[in-house]
Amino acid sequence: MNYWPLLGIALVVVGFALRLNPMLVVTAAAIVTGLLAGMDIAEVISTFGKAFNDNRIIAIVWIVLPVIGLLERYGLQQRAAAVIRGFKNATTGRLLLLYLAYRQVTAAIGLHSTAGHPQTVRPLVAPMALAAAEKQHGELDEDTSEKVKAYSAATDNVGLFFGEDIFFAIGSIVLIQQTLLTYGYNLAPLELAVWAIPTAVVAFVVHGWRLVLLDRNLRGAGPSTMIAPHHTPSDTPPTGHVGAGS
Repeated sequence: MNYWPLLGIALVVVGFALRLNPMLVVTAAAIVTGLLAGMDIAEVISTFGKAFNDNRIIAIVWIVLPVIGLLERYGLQQRAAAVIRGFKNATTGRLLLLYLAYRQVTAAIGLHSTAGHPQTVRPLVAPMALAAAEKQHGELDEDTSEKVKAYSAATDNVGLFFGEDIFFAIGSIVLIQQTLLTYGYNLAPLELAVWAIPTAVVAFVVHGWRLVLLDRNLRGAGPSTMIAPHHTPSDTPPTGHVGAGS
């Protein structure tokens, strides 16, 4: 068995560790893997072209992104924030908990593209989470705002990552199945998907608790209580000055 193609994985790890451009790192790793597997450069490029053509639905992103940009230009984020401000009991943790449930359920039935960072987190979820935090705790400082945005993105990641493996017709399940098959374990994709359910439940509970803690931490992140103004000695007129006889 030829293990040299596995050096492509090492190249990805090194590239990400050095914080190089992810697209360049992955492309370079794919080319190196192909060459080490005995393919010539023309065959590697041809494989790239075939993969793109077979999955050309990815080109839809060039239509979706301008639409999202146009909606944001006309106030999508502001309208999303206004909707949340209209709910009396809305909090950042509760909102993100609902989004986590939605993301896991839709990913579990194969609807991965119904949400995501560009489609929902940036234009909708993050502004709504910020609006909920500001409604409950007042104006937030920059660090707290960035923390809320990070939790919004993390919620999408957790929901998708642990939800998609429940859907048996997905590449990750096939990869796990083929890897186990090389070690003599012949499992059906449906069996693997079923055993992904407990992991998804645990992930929901753990991240859900983190969202509860986020709400608690935000309670102390609001603006400090204003101190009532008081007069200094220089502000107080001298005794007997007012109304004193001439």
